[in-house]
Amino acid sequence: QVQLVESGGDSVKAGETLRLSCTILPYTFRGHCMGWFRQIPGKDREGVATLDGDGKTNYLSSVKDRFTISKDGANNTLYLQMNSLRHEDTAMYYCAAADNWRCVRTQAFFTYWGQGTQVTVSS
Repeated sequence: QVQLVESGGDSVKAGETLRLSCTILPYTFRGHCMGWFRQIPGKDREGVATLDGDGKTNYLSSVKDRFTISKDGANNTLYLQMNSLRHEDTAMYYCAAADNWRCVRTQAFFTYWGQGTQVTVSS
């Protein structure tokens, strides 16, 4: 059974930094496409960043140069480093994994989801 467990969400001020973490089990998922999505009430879930099994990344344009997706293979943990946070980054953030190694940054492509962690940025 695939399990994704996020942590690291918090309430911060604009300009501050957060790092989200996601532990993915089983360990054999380490070569799969993984990603971070976010959602606010009443809107579709949007892809923030993805990481292919070969290390290629893709970002939502509004977070490029501020957010960094990375993976610790030894611990099978996915990270999202978020710098220079803005009020519009406020959302529930979800970790996701796919059955393929190559990513497509859309919700429908991903099969496995975490429970979400809330990020709130005050202006």
